[in-house]
Amino acid sequence: MYTNDNVLLITKDHLFKYTQLQGNVDIDKITPFVKIAQDIQIQEICGTKLYRKILTDVQGDTLTGDYLTLVSQYLQPMLIHYAMADFMLFHGYEVSNAGILRNTPEGTNLPAKDELDTLVKRQRDIAETYRTKAVDYLNYFPSLFPEYSADQESGMYPDHNPSNYTNWNL
Repeated sequence: MYTNDNVLLITKDHLFKYTQLQGNVDIDKITPFVKIAQDIQIQEICGTKLYRKILTDVQGDTLTGDYLTLVSQYLQPMLIHYAMADFMLFHGYEVSNAGILRNTPEGTNLPAKDELDTLVKRQRDIAETYRTKAVDYLNYFPSLFPEYSADQESGMYPDHNPSNYTNWNL
């Protein structure tokens, strides 16, 4: 465990401002999806050293210059939409002593599976667009981020492939 493992790169304000989340959504419900997307997607494209440096700078309120540009223009938008895609899939479910439950408030209709799949796919597509931009930016300006090309010392090396998801072409 690192001392900055609890640092998140986006705030609830980012989520409410840049997504269709309503102000009455309990932010504690989406926070795990932000953390998961950050640990997987952000670390995967940055590599462990750059990822840890960014978290340390955010925690210390010292994120500036090229690092601030990377985070605010590339990583945060990507993170917002990856987190939303997963949140939309799981938000209606709760795990309790009674088992896995599906919440349905009175007077509401649940979307059909294909409607939900379309919404989730769109969130992932948006995230993938920002992912491609982030990887292109890091590959074009590697000298701005020495941690990006450094030995990761048993950490994760950056994935230079802009997309995590592949389509089948037959």
